[in-house]
Amino acid sequence: MFTVKQLSKMAGVTPRTLHHYDDIGLLKPSRIGDNGYRYYGEESLLKLQQILFYRELDFPLEEIKKLMGRRDFDLLTALESHKESLGRQMERVKRLLVTVEHTIQHVKGEKLMSQKGLFEGFSEEEQEKYAQEAEKIYDPETVRESNRKWKSYSATKKEAIMAEGRQVYEDMIAVMPKGAASVEAQAAVEHWRRHMDYFWTPNLEQLLGIANGYNGDPRFRENFDKMHPQLAEFMLEAVKVYVKNKEK
Repeated sequence: MFTVKQLSKMAGVTPRTLHHYDDIGLLKPSRIGDNGYRYYGEESLLKLQQILFYRELDFPLEEIKKLMGRRDFDLLTALESHKESLGRQMERVKRLLVTVEHTIQHVKGEKLMSQKGLFEGFSEEEQEKYAQEAEKIYDPETVRESNRKWKSYSATKKEAIMAEGRQVYEDMIAVMPKGAASVEAQAAVEHWRRHMDYFWTPNLEQLLGIANGYNGDPRFRENFDKMHPQLAEFMLEAVKVYVKNKEK
């Protein structure tokens, strides 16, 4: 049996987290001693491991509680599912690590890298996620409609859309020296806006919100910085000009 302090140290969570899990009925202690201390046995340890796996996959606590509270919940099946999900994440991280390493060599002048190579590791799922994240700010139904729209495309069509998406950012990087208000930059913004139609059609306010998200959200910013350290800021400035011109 482990106390809250012992379990929190072993699992890498705070005692407050364990208390919260108990309060919401997600992880009850195996027993409570006469001294009022919570004690956790092996079954609780396995359950906590499952909770942390689901948290790593960004499941909300309420959803985890529902999943693990189902009568047909099976620990072995859940572990196999986690194994597959983590394996997919590992493969994606490996691809991104290779891309980052090649980009470092490219910036240092040690190894030339093609423009397409700058975007290796950014999967179809990433592209779809970006659209979904932006949409969640405005309307959940838009997210669902976007999902349906994306899933209706054939594999060949999806690959073509992804290729076009890479081209959008390559074009944007190429015109950066000309300035955000240049004809070339504004044409690149228009191409980016039309590309959004494959997922959803944002209005001008939403376009500006997306460009702000590229700068303010660390998940977006990280990937944009890999393409070019000033790309996110340049896109925001170019989109501001685009929106201002359209509002005239």
